[in-house]
Amino acid sequence: MYQPYYAPVSPRSRWFAAVLCFLFGWAGIHRFYVGKGGSGLLYLLTGGLFGLGWLYDLFCLLFGWFRDGMGLPLIY
Repeated sequence: MYQPYYAPVSPRSRWFAAVLCFLFGWAGIHRFYVGKGGSGLLYLLTGGLFGLGWLYDLFCLLFGWFRDGMGLPLIY
């Protein structure tokens, strides 16, 4: 019997992470949400990598290029 292949995706929401990034990106809350605690702590200590990392993450989240801590794409 034929079974279609489904690529694994993260259980985390891309749009929720984008809202967290927009509101609290300077603190890295969106990175803690997707399971990237180390870089989340770095964002917290440096103000979102001085604002540049925060904007880059927001751009990647809006276009669907952001991955979770295990390298899986976020679900819509």
